[in-house]
Amino acid sequence: MIISKLNSIDSEIQLKIKELNILNRKPEIIAVSKTFGIGEIMPLINHGHVNFGENKVQESIEKWTKIKIDFKNIKLHMLGKIQTNKIKYVVDLFDYIHSLDSKKLAEKISKEQEKKKKRLKIFIQVNIANEVQKAGISIESLNDFYNYCVHELKLNIIGLMCLPPNEEEPDLYFKKMIELKDTLGVKELSMGMSGDYLKAVMYGSTFVRIGSKIFGQRY
Repeated sequence: MIISKLNSIDSEIQLKIKELNILNRKPEIIAVSKTFGIGEIMPLINHGHVNFGENKVQESIEKWTKIKIDFKNIKLHMLGKIQTNKIKYVVDLFDYIHSLDSKKLAEKISKEQEKKKKRLKIFIQVNIANEVQKAGISIESLNDFYNYCVHELKLNIIGLMCLPPNEEEPDLYFKKMIELKDTLGVKELSMGMSGDYLKAVMYGSTFVRIGSKIFGQRY
């Protein structure tokens, strides 16, 4: 069942790309496995899926440490807010960070990567609708923040991530993300979740973060 759900999503995305005659590559599907156990995750791994997303560091350590030793091709994506005291574990275990949202966090990541001689692929989280309850770099601060991360801290910033407002249609925000991406000259966009991933694909998302549509509802 879980494999058929993933295949169905993949087929929908391929159809949308063909329908719109989108020339860029098909986006990567991140299976957001937070709160789900190994029993639910392993069928996807055995099927050959490689991109998985988590939100909490401790849960990720318990679930993924052994799996990542056994399956070297797994790419683990940190999607949630990161406490600075957990950075060493994030750098150890994860391959991507989608939630870089402050200078303090950027500086900690830079120091930890230098210690461990490891370079993660990082997205800057943009507070695209300037919502006070959400994390992220404001649009006004984005250019300076990006330059600081890349030129001063030598971080591998590959793209931008956003969480549009829940109660609004995302089109306006996805469109704005394209403009921001092109202005900075980065290649990747992490946007689109279970409810709006096809719209995100229309606007050039290269990573979609899908949880409930694959795993079912969380309890």
